[in-house]
Amino acid sequence: MANQKILEQKQAVIDEITAHAKESSSFILFEYQGLSVADMTELRKKLRESGSELKIYKNTLTKRALDTLNVDFGEELNGPKAVAFGTDAIAPIKTLSEFAKTHESLHLSIGLVDGEVTDLDTLNQLATIPSREGLLTMFAGGLIEHVKNVAICLDLHAKNLEENE
Repeated sequence: MANQKILEQKQAVIDEITAHAKESSSFILFEYQGLSVADMTELRKKLRESGSELKIYKNTLTKRALDTLNVDFGEELNGPKAVAFGTDAIAPIKTLSEFAKTHESLHLSIGLVDGEVTDLDTLNQLATIPSREGLLTMFAGGLIEHVKNVAICLDLHAKNLEENE
């Protein structure tokens, strides 16, 4: 029989994983086997810069935590996996996707984005969405275009009034 202290430690880890999955907008599983310690350190740094975090948990504990949330990742919890999570739904996905372009050992598997199980194809689509700042810039650019057109119209109208006087 397992020691009570060990069971309590495992339950604490399960509770931590459950809290991260509940509170985070994205909870992404990925394969990291083959990455060096320096690569993992670089990845952790890039994730922190985007407001995300990386953790490595035992798959059995991750499965138990996800079972409490009625989330099934199926066979994706086989083999060594790490978890990236953050309050921004897109930031961890973009960071992992960008990092995977230069590090062939990193492979996205599956995720939980805004409470929904998200497969690899959807994760790849989400990785192509511009950042929040990029979207806001595009929105502002669209608004400025209309303001510019109104200013041109008003200027032409003022010149037309001056000519008619």
